[in-house]
Amino acid sequence: MRESGCLNYNEDKDLASHCFGPASGPGFMIIRKTAVELEKMRASGLLVWKVLDELARMVAEGVTTLDLENAAGRMMRDAGARPAFKNYFVQAVGSRYPFVLCTSVNDEIIHGLPSARRELRDGDIVSIDTGVELNGYFGDSAVTVPIGKVSPEVDRLLQVTQEALELAIDQVRAGNRLFDVCGAVERHVSGNGFGIVREYVGHGIGTQLHEEPQIPNYIDRRNENPRLKEGMVLAIEPMVNAGKCESKLAPDRWTALTGDGSYSAHFEHCVAVTANGPWVLTRP
Repeated sequence: MRESGCLNYNEDKDLASHCFGPASGPGFMIIRKTAVELEKMRASGLLVWKVLDELARMVAEGVTTLDLENAAGRMMRDAGARPAFKNYFVQAVGSRYPFVLCTSVNDEIIHGLPSARRELRDGDIVSIDTGVELNGYFGDSAVTVPIGKVSPEVDRLLQVTQEALELAIDQVRAGNRLFDVCGAVERHVSGNGFGIVREYVGHGIGTQLHEEPQIPNYIDRRNENPRLKEGMVLAIEPMVNAGKCESKLAPDRWTALTGDGSYSAHFEHCVAVTANGPWVLTRP
């Protein structure tokens, strides 16, 4: 069983996953949204975009990941939204996630815990992942931001990961299949020599933060390959390592780290299948 990009748990590998998500299997149900529901999800998505946009502007040398956390919490409260991640109980970890953000720095893939002791420095990268519930519907998105001047390899890692997400988004069309989305990421990332994280995956989203289907960033023929239909909403989130694909769990039992200490990038958008093609709900 793989874990969704948000805070779930992988019993097979003792890993906390990025999203608390579902385990896809035979007979799973994908919930399609009406036009009215998609507009509500659009409102949630744009709030997440606004939060991440403001946080990306804050990122600088000397800023702590707790500074980002506090700013995000204020913005969500001011908007009348509920943080999607905070207080989410994960049985395998035995506790609730305590923050509104996941802030993952350098070799942290996902689920990094904000801290006043984690001060960003020149050459770092930080993945900022968050979600909200607004009027009963969820939005979820992530961005990885460089601090100051990063190495050419890290710059290329960010570029390739973003490109992989855009290629996947372009496959979110009625009549395509889920493997079209998964394969778009896999081909681009592997073709550029980077490692695709396999334990953590994307997910459906709607009135629940994590719905079916799970969305790996690679094709696994053992998985279901449903045809995409209007009204489906997919949270697509490539998680890409500069080195090998393996991951491990930090002592805090939340943070996923690259197995070889290489940097990792993470970008995410929620995308609806519509008659007019992909609709990215988490950006203007």
